[in-house]
Amino acid sequence: MEAVAGKLLVTATYNGREMTLAPHTLILRHGEMYAGALNLDKTWRSDESPRLGYFKLAGLSDVTVTRKQFEPIAGFQDTVPQADDQLVLAVA
Repeated sequence: MEAVAGKLLVTATYNGREMTLAPHTLILRHGEMYAGALNLDKTWRSDESPRLGYFKLAGLSDVTVTRKQFEPIAGFQDTVPQADDQLVLAVA
């Protein structure tokens, strides 16, 4: 919650890979919390716009909230990806 509210980068391990994430949202999906975050370590094709991935919080380990701020994705809207998801928190 601190990282989303403060627009702070997070480092974490997910499925055995270290990642730097820019968390834009927290959502509740089927009783589980997920972070909607931009994976800054992902290589994007030149014709592909960066978009949020959804990371189950229970699957993140070695989580560190950094003091480095990020700018939200251009045109970011705080909508949920699936109809029965519930938005808990989003960057302003």
